[in-house]
Amino acid sequence: MVDLETTGGSPNEHAITEIGAIKLRGGECLGTFHTLVNPGSAIPPAITVLTGITESMVTVAPRVSAVLPALVEFVGGTVLVGHNVRFDIGFLNAALSSAGWDRLSNSFVDTAALARRLVRDEVPNCRLGTLSERFRLDHRPSHRALEDALATADLLHLLLERAASWGVLGLDDLLVLPRLAGHPQAAKLRLTTTLPRAPGVYWFVDGRGVPLYVGKAANLRQRVRSYFSGDDRRKIGNLLRETVAVRHQVAGSTLEAAVVEARLIHRLRPRYNRQGTQWRAAPFIALTLGEAFPRLKVVREPRADGSIYLGPLPTPRQAAAVIEAIQTAAPLRRCTERLGPRRSLPLRADPCLPAQLGVAHCPCSGRTDPAAYAASVDQVVEGLTIRPATLLDPLRQRLAELAEARRYEEAALLRDRAAALAAALRRQRGLRALAASGRVQLRLPGGVTAELMDGILLGSGEQIAGQGALPFDITPPCAVPTGNGGCAGGALPLRPEVALELVTVATWLDREAHRVTLESCDGVLASAWPSIPTFSPGQPLEAPKRLVA
Repeated sequence: MVDLETTGGSPNEHAITEIGAIKLRGGECLGTFHTLVNPGSAIPPAITVLTGITESMVTVAPRVSAVLPALVEFVGGTVLVGHNVRFDIGFLNAALSSAGWDRLSNSFVDTAALARRLVRDEVPNCRLGTLSERFRLDHRPSHRALEDALATADLLHLLLERAASWGVLGLDDLLVLPRLAGHPQAAKLRLTTTLPRAPGVYWFVDGRGVPLYVGKAANLRQRVRSYFSGDDRRKIGNLLRETVAVRHQVAGSTLEAAVVEARLIHRLRPRYNRQGTQWRAAPFIALTLGEAFPRLKVVREPRADGSIYLGPLPTPRQAAAVIEAIQTAAPLRRCTERLGPRRSLPLRADPCLPAQLGVAHCPCSGRTDPAAYAASVDQVVEGLTIRPATLLDPLRQRLAELAEARRYEEAALLRDRAAALAAALRRQRGLRALAASGRVQLRLPGGVTAELMDGILLGSGEQIAGQGALPFDITPPCAVPTGNGGCAGGALPLRPEVALELVTVATWLDREAHRVTLESCDGVLASAWPSIPTFSPGQPLEAPKRLVA
């Protein structure tokens, strides 16, 4: 508990006159800290009337710079508690900064905020004096630092008893309680009392037992309770209104939690989940090599027709941006005519508008050199398969030209398209590397082991994906290569549900790579491709001097 008396209300203009603190553990007092402080300036008469501290009392007192070392040692790594504690911390941090010390980084609990949530209906106001009198606390505040700190300690114990009805069982619950208790659905916090502080998946259930929303968490209890902490999105409010129960399943690791979440979302398609529910309709980009003059098009379902596919991509809008980027780098035809071996050319008298502008070939007019068109197709094939720079370098060059000409709007549009292409190529590379990695064993944070087969999670810790206590099917989508190109990296792209899991695993590995140990790998968990630029705003447009594989 900490309380200060000051010469005014602004840390920048006023100074501390008294510091009082008490250290408690389990209700037992471990020590007290109390001292007057010479503010170095006159004490206003109104402050003297309020606190009883006069200038003569602080004349021989130490300056705050001399008090701070002992106070910081006394506070240590404890949780700071105070009534309107931000006021006290503000003054302490200002003093610490002036003395060249680091600011306080301790967690803090404000008993005023807790009181407004827990007992506001029982008292006319939430001032410390009013609360102390109404609830007959052992100590009464007197606008002196130590007495006020003792009264705050009594108030905290009272509020902790009241907080138990809100499911407050630990410090993390207490820190967010001021926001939780004011939520319109706060009564449903009781649904979270059995949630553990462990990684896993959770799902909200309606009155018919139908899952409304599926999520993952490193700390199940903390994550689910956060839905009651001021998230004012309409979706969250509607979700909580319909919820009658919250179910959960502990996972062996955060990796397993992420994978199980992806599988459940893909198979259950809960109403309130958006991300991960649209993969069945995820678009692909096809380069139609089966046509006399191949073109780019968006398809929903890849086929064994000799085309080269890129995808699945997150949205049709991103697919369109990728096609625009490729067509900027290579002048493929932009018409939608299917030019099979039985179609005779020309189909039109004049070239199409893109061809007239010099940005595309127009074989339909009969004026396109097949050899020149074949060279453009080879450029796209090479860029999509083995050398991304074949497509990305022309985009970089064009970006530099537009920037030099100060055509910034066109440059921004091209940059976004180039970024979409780079992201699609990067995703494709990562998924292919995972899908060809064979059996992989990883040592995860905390000593937990995980086993992958071609990028698909088979097990983590003591739990095996698909064999837990979940009431849903979470078996791996393709744990063993099928040999038909649908899973192991053949001619056809990965199936959407497999790509979804591989994206989940790859994202987790990218984020946690510095904490993961690769113990064994049957295949090669790497890529021969050079690094791919992101085309982020502010990134240099010139080609890097060295590319790291």
